[in-house]
Amino acid sequence: MSQPLITRRTFALLVGGAGALSCAASAAPGATVWRLATGYSSENFHTANLLAMAKEVERSTAGQLRIEIHAGNSLFALNAIRAAVQDGRIEAGEAIMSSLAADVPLAGADSVPFITSSYADAQRLWRIQRPLIEQAFAERGLRVLYAVAWPPQGLYSTKPLGAMSDLRGMRMRAYNATTARIATLMGAVPVDVPATELDKALADGRIDCMMTSAVTGVESRVWQSMRFFYEINAWFPKNLVFVNDKAWSALEAPSRDALKAAAAAAELRGWANSAAAAARSMDELRRNGMKIEQVSFLFSRDLQRLGEHFSLDWVKQVGVAANGVFIPYFDKR
Repeated sequence: MSQPLITRRTFALLVGGAGALSCAASAAPGATVWRLATGYSSENFHTANLLAMAKEVERSTAGQLRIEIHAGNSLFALNAIRAAVQDGRIEAGEAIMSSLAADVPLAGADSVPFITSSYADAQRLWRIQRPLIEQAFAERGLRVLYAVAWPPQGLYSTKPLGAMSDLRGMRMRAYNATTARIATLMGAVPVDVPATELDKALADGRIDCMMTSAVTGVESRVWQSMRFFYEINAWFPKNLVFVNDKAWSALEAPSRDALKAAAAAAELRGWANSAAAAARSMDELRRNGMKIEQVSFLFSRDLQRLGEHFSLDWVKQVGVAANGVFIPYFDKR
């Protein structure tokens, strides 16, 4: 997943060597100290948002609730964070929603491609998902604080693409079952390239096209091997921030109110920061000579049909509960 960068000194002090980020050197006497784990780096815009939330909570509670942010898998690996919070080993955590789909199937709506074409679509999908995710989390002893989208996934290519048929035979990066299937349905040849190998795969010329965000494209200096970027906004994966419900209930009412208010502000700020990161990265791609284009009407229509195909598959996989997401979502399009 792409990781937009910010300057660390603008938002936090790095405390010790264990990856804990906080907004003060020590907690107030009698304070409650929470640990919040995230798998993303301290420079990531999601982590910056967590730190801003923690700072606001500490300020508004006069130091009575302090949240330490443990970034970069320093406390628990990304895929283990949800279980650690649920089991009460830590009080709070952040995870990418699609990684929760095995246990909370409705979280998998995030990874259905070609159904959201804008930040407004992605926010509407979250408004529909939220009460259902909250219910599922409550059943597991968890409480949702907020969710923020990553920048959208675009299509990179070594050559201009006038239609989906132009992808036929091209080597397309894949990093999970969904992206491999997308490549196959588009007529491309899927090539397994995990995030850790992307830069080398680009340098070696192993792939001709890929779907990832503008932010990742900048980080990988994709202009050295690919010249075209199409704003297809294939999907908007979201990170979810949540807490252990027993830890929440143990807080004094003013601390709960302060955390709830800070989380609401973090959600608004996080979506704005995501859009800003996407825009900055698009500008950087242009500065380095990449051609930023929209796909043709026919190409767009073919992508929408793929979205319908994947949506139906997801509903069949999840069952009746999936209708609680997609029926209201598509009814209001």
